[in-house]
Amino acid sequence: MYFLLFIYPYTLHNYFTLYTLLKMNKEIKNELVDFAVTARKYKTLLTPKYKLRKFWVNPNPMEVHSLIPGTVVDIFVKEGQFVKEGEPMLILEAMKMRNLITMPFSAKIKKIHIEKGIKIPKEALLVELEK
Repeated sequence: MYFLLFIYPYTLHNYFTLYTLLKMNKEIKNELVDFAVTARKYKTLLTPKYKLRKFWVNPNPMEVHSLIPGTVVDIFVKEGQFVKEGEPMLILEAMKMRNLITMPFSAKIKKIHIEKGIKIPKEALLVELEK
């Protein structure tokens, strides 16, 4: 396990996650999984990396998330304010570039989860909306 950490340092987090999982469960079960392609049935083994993947979640249209990590430079909206589609909501600075986040559709601001000057990670919840 340890020699892989030196060969692929960019996937260090994945190996620690896998190592922790192996430590807790002693082993990941290798079981055959059924799937079908054009009416033919197949069986395959899933890799540990595939089993540990981040699952897709249907996005909630009433939540605005950050697409990139960065710093909140300015917030133009307030809670309870009705904002029309296309109006600026906030400015997010990433890699010395300022990105204007605009309103995706006309709605009322329910809650603002960020403050001016804070650093946010990728996919962080910025604003909740309500119709």
